[in-house]
Amino acid sequence: MSVKVLIQRLEDGVPLPHYAKGGDAGADICTRVDVTIEPGERALVPTGLSIALPDGYAAFVHPRSGLAIKYGISMVNTPGTIDAAFRGELQMILINHDLRDAITFSKGDRIAQLVIQRVERAEFIEVENLPGSERGSGGFGSTGNS
Repeated sequence: MSVKVLIQRLEDGVPLPHYAKGGDAGADICTRVDVTIEPGERALVPTGLSIALPDGYAAFVHPRSGLAIKYGISMVNTPGTIDAAFRGELQMILINHDLRDAITFSKGDRIAQLVIQRVERAEFIEVENLPGSERGSGGFGSTGNS
């Protein structure tokens, strides 16, 4: 099953999101500029793309695992959330966690993955007490031995 997502290139030659392999959940998205990110620094990296999602959907931007393991590149706000009503340029907040080496991306390099998901709107109902559950109000680590 697929959902139709309208997309606009804001600059000629910018690659559209694409799935590398059948069954991939995330479509690769690329940078529209050359950028170097020094160790410990972050950068707002534009993609040259805008999208229009149908109501009831959101896009979530995830880091690429290959960039994480090879170069220490991740995203500051992972996953980034793109609401259905947003029409601006998609931009990624990348961070270089490597302690020694800068990384340079060239225009057209894959920098993140775009996952499109159906989302529900919640109706928040205030109550005096919540119903019980097996876990209860236990916090971090309350379900394991450590």
